[in-house]
Amino acid sequence: MVCVSRFFQRFVFVLAVAVFATLGLGFALGQFGYFGVHAGGEQDGAYSQMRVYGEVLKHIKSDYVTEPNINNVTTGALHGLLESLDPDSSYLTATEYKIYKERPTTGVAQVGMTVSKRYGYATVVSVEPGSPADKEHIADGDVIESIGDQSTRELSLAVIRIMLEGKPGTTVALSVVRPRKADPDKLTLTRVMTAEPPMSEQQYENSSILYIKPGDLSAARVDAIAAQLKAAPKTQKVLLDLRDCTGGEAADGLRLANFFIQQGTLATLSGQKFPAQTFSADATKFITGAPVAVLVNRGTYGAAELTADAIEGDHRGDVVGERTFGEGSVQKTIEMPDGAALLLTVAKYQGPDGKKIQDEAVTPNVAAGQSDDEAFEATQPQKGDEALNKALELLKGKAS
Repeated sequence: MVCVSRFFQRFVFVLAVAVFATLGLGFALGQFGYFGVHAGGEQDGAYSQMRVYGEVLKHIKSDYVTEPNINNVTTGALHGLLESLDPDSSYLTATEYKIYKERPTTGVAQVGMTVSKRYGYATVVSVEPGSPADKEHIADGDVIESIGDQSTRELSLAVIRIMLEGKPGTTVALSVVRPRKADPDKLTLTRVMTAEPPMSEQQYENSSILYIKPGDLSAARVDAIAAQLKAAPKTQKVLLDLRDCTGGEAADGLRLANFFIQQGTLATLSGQKFPAQTFSADATKFITGAPVAVLVNRGTYGAAELTADAIEGDHRGDVVGERTFGEGSVQKTIEMPDGAALLLTVAKYQGPDGKKIQDEAVTPNVAAGQSDDEAFEATQPQKGDEALNKALELLKGKAS
């Protein structure tokens, strides 16, 4: 439990309400740091800004067209204050936090899509084939404007994910904004029990290339990939398809990268007050030195991004496709005295090149696939799998 002084509470209240009512909250946090001020001249500037915010608050209370509900304004402001940092940082009211803590972890039905936040709204990262979301032609990059009658702009990511879950057979109403459509689509999806995405394997080029699409990077799937690699000829090249791969823990994503990298840094993890960690390749877990290529797209998320970034950053193989989503952080839950809570990002992963995945995502060294401007054509007949064909051509040209 984090103790908060009355001065702290007043400061957060004034700061949040004022910024929410004017230009937004990101600038304020950048000026002050995390709910505070820096020493020296910056501190003097902060106190000056606080006086301005106090004046703004006074006018909101006295001059706004109707008497404002300060509690609602403050809650909305605090949501924005946290989300101005990154999509994963959230403010949960006492009611929301109670639901968050008591949510079931098993036997929960889904609509078959992974969501995050971009530009303030819930955004689809990837869609599971055959799921209710897929049957309604929801695609990665679509924006969920509202769930029921609640705008996702006013909801934290944690709450959005809970609202999409429920008992099997129940429904959820969505308003979905699609590329190049002026009006959102009103959809009703039925929640179902979803299975783990299937894992597929295929041989290409007279069995000289082993193609593996794990579906997700659960510990069991990474173990299965290890078994496949150990059983394969040592000279067999590997094409790892991590497109629309969203599941799995960071440790398993790094473990998968280690199968192809014998030594060196896989990733680092650090934050302002988070003990810095370096994840190095373990030679005993290395499996194959054969050429490898990795396929990625906008639905490559989290653990899969760590795998791709490690292989690309170590110059171990080519990463082919589209820029990934950009998810690589660690959150801490900080409970507040009134029963509310902060889900605060306290550390971010960096690849071997030092770039933060959360901020810059993974950019393939070989671009292939749809651009953002072409995404609206995704439902049209395609001329084969451009990224897959490109990766196969690259591997064919490499010596075993």
